[in-house]
Amino acid sequence: MTLKHWTLVGGAVACLISNLAGAAPWLEPGDTRARYAVQKLADHRQLSRPITSWPLMWGSITNGLSDAGSRPDSATGLARQYLEFELGQQASPGFRAELEVSGTSEVVMVQGFDRSEMAEASAEVDVQWQGQNWAFGLSPSYAYNADDDENVRFDGSYLAATTGNWVFGAGAIDRWWGPGWQSSLILSSNARPMPSVWLNRKDASAPASRWLSWIGPWQLTVLAGQYEKERKVPEAKLIGMRLNLRPLDGLELGFSRAIMLGGQGRPEGASTIWNALIGKDNGQLEEDDPGNQLASIDARYGLALGGQSMGLYGQMMGEDEAGAFPARKSWLLGADWTSQLFSGEQQWFVEYVNTLADDFLGDAMPNITYDHSRYTSGYRYYGRTMGASFSGDAEAITLGGFHFFDDGRNLSLSLSFAEFNKDGISRTPVIDQDIKLMVPAENARQVIAKAGYGTEFLSGWLDLSAQLADKKLELVNPADNEAGQWSVGASWRYRF
Repeated sequence: MTLKHWTLVGGAVACLISNLAGAAPWLEPGDTRARYAVQKLADHRQLSRPITSWPLMWGSITNGLSDAGSRPDSATGLARQYLEFELGQQASPGFRAELEVSGTSEVVMVQGFDRSEMAEASAEVDVQWQGQNWAFGLSPSYAYNADDDENVRFDGSYLAATTGNWVFGAGAIDRWWGPGWQSSLILSSNARPMPSVWLNRKDASAPASRWLSWIGPWQLTVLAGQYEKERKVPEAKLIGMRLNLRPLDGLELGFSRAIMLGGQGRPEGASTIWNALIGKDNGQLEEDDPGNQLASIDARYGLALGGQSMGLYGQMMGEDEAGAFPARKSWLLGADWTSQLFSGEQQWFVEYVNTLADDFLGDAMPNITYDHSRYTSGYRYYGRTMGASFSGDAEAITLGGFHFFDDGRNLSLSLSFAEFNKDGISRTPVIDQDIKLMVPAENARQVIAKAGYGTEFLSGWLDLSAQLADKKLELVNPADNEAGQWSVGASWRYRF
């Protein structure tokens, strides 16, 4: 389905909804200072909403701050001020526009929450409008020498409307599901955003019913999208679901599911969708199996430590099901904490990820995570894994930190020790030589250092980035089979 078709679907949604209550844009993944701010406020019990499903609705943030009822103090004052500044910039009624130009010596394979450039050079114009009843964004861009051979893009474009406390939307927006800073096992912004239609709550408040109030503030997101043509099974479909609960102060739970089904030559009718939703696959229907499924459970507990905060988090993802529970598991474990040093504020994290199925607790089962026997192009979109950027059969530990200066500048540093493709075998087919598959072809160990710096420049915002590895990484593409050792990049953004 083309972008034109998705836009028509979104237009139909907007036209059919009556009694709209005002659509609000969202806080997108990628802004580490915004994530630091919402997380610290939540850990200090000053934001009573789920915070691990990105994008975050602005309505949920503002209502969550109000419901908490506490005033900012010396520990959280700057965090709250930054959110209020971005709220005025991003969620004010009427038109707003932004220009962004970027360039890099090479698009890197290993990304994180603060994703860097996705093409060697690009230029994008983002125009958004918010009214009483609906909102839209149009983000045409041109990418030069892109790894996926897609020069003209509309990533970030959307049309959204609300009815009651529900948001209906259509478009292509980045998502990050989970508490990790370096990786999300189930859905991250490592790959470009997939065109989809979706439904989520505008304000993730707790149920009013006294019988259900125990679940606390909650968020539900349901989406349906379509993959690209350049796959072993062209134009396969994706259904994604995520439920967040905050039953106790400081504790957040997330339950996610991703279902690949349909596509050229595969069944995709109502019965197929039903069988997929109830989990009737894994060989139960032989050739008529509905598709490929992934499911994850994640948790984070955060608390205040004086003027600072700390959190422990984990995520488990299964590629299959056994006894109504995810099986063939991958794991992510981490801790994050804050500090206030050197006339600024810092966010630190240490994170471990293992995407070799059952390797962490059990007997390793290679070539399963993000792969599938029928959907052999795997859980990837235009060559990039939709989960952890280390891809499947990998193990890595990352230590990272962000320094936020009082004047608005920021600095980031991280160091990863990674082992890719632990069994040395890849079964991902190359369908289009022009699409660079970010899939390691052999077993390799890498040490990866990353640095970033952001500052005001020419009345706009300049981000500089650099990444250095101790060796090159072989990829599966015969024509372009290496990820380089180093990359430097820059992007400049101007808001009108």
